[in-house]
Amino acid sequence: MTWRNGAAVWLREPFVHFLVAGALVYAVLSGRPPDLGERKIVVGEAVVARLAERWSQTYRRAPNPEELDGLITDYVRDQAYYREALRLGLDKDDEVVMRRMRNKMIALATSEAEAATPSDAQLQALLDKDPARYAPEVRLSFAHVYLGDDTPAGREAAAATLARLRGGASPQGLGQPVPIPASFDGDPASDVAGMFGDGFVGALRSAPPGIWTGPVPSGLGLHLIKVTARTAPAKPQLADVRQALENDWRAQALRTAEQENYRRLLSGYDVVIEQPK
Repeated sequence: MTWRNGAAVWLREPFVHFLVAGALVYAVLSGRPPDLGERKIVVGEAVVARLAERWSQTYRRAPNPEELDGLITDYVRDQAYYREALRLGLDKDDEVVMRRMRNKMIALATSEAEAATPSDAQLQALLDKDPARYAPEVRLSFAHVYLGDDTPAGREAAAATLARLRGGASPQGLGQPVPIPASFDGDPASDVAGMFGDGFVGALRSAPPGIWTGPVPSGLGLHLIKVTARTAPAKPQLADVRQALENDWRAQALRTAEQENYRRLLSGYDVVIEQPK
C-alpha cells in the first residue's frame, strides 16, 4: 500500500475525526482561528513603494538598498506580530486598540470634508453670523494706580485716593509700588486680560473715558483706573479674516460629517445598557 492509500485509510479513522473536531472546537472556544492553510506575508510592489515614499517624505531622499531592506524587514516583523496578536485575541477589550480603530473610522468618515474647499458665499455667511468673533481686538489705553490687596481697609483708602485724583492730584507717588507699568497705550484687550484678568478688562471697556474711577479688582489687588482711549474694532472683511473663517468652517464640517457617520453606524446596532444594581 502506497503512502497515499495509507493516508486515505488514516483519514477515514473515527479517532482522527475526533481529534480534528476537538481541535476546531478548542480553536473556536479560545478565540483563535484554526490554522488550516498556508499563512503568507506578501510584500508586494505597492507595499514597497509605500514604504519608500514614507521614507522619502521624512528624509527628503529615496532610501538606498540597505535602508529599503531594513524597511521591508520591519514591515514583515510588524505583520508577523500583528497577525499573531490577532490570532491570540490580544485586540479584544483593549481600550487603546479600540480608540485607535475609532480614530481611523473617524478619519475615513471625515476625509471628504477635510479635503473640501468652502466657497466665498459660505465663508461670508459664517462671517455675517458672528462678525464679533472675527473682528480685530479692542485696544485699550489707560492709566492705573495700584492700591494693594483687596481688603475693607484697602477699599476705604481707595475712596480717599480717588477723591485726590479727581481733585487734580498727580498719580505719581499715590498707591503702592508694583512691577508693572503705570500706563498702557493701545494694548490689545487680550494682553491686558492676561495681566490683570477678564474682570479688569470689562471695567476698562465700560469706564467713562478721561475720568478716574474705581476701585477695580484684578488678580493683583485693587486699582483706580483712567481710560484715555478705546479703539473700537473695525467691521471685519472677508479678505482679512479668510483663514480664520476657513478654519472654523472646516472644523464644523468635520464635526458634522463625524456625527452623521456615527448616527448611520449606530442605527445598525441595538444598544442595551445594563445599569449596576
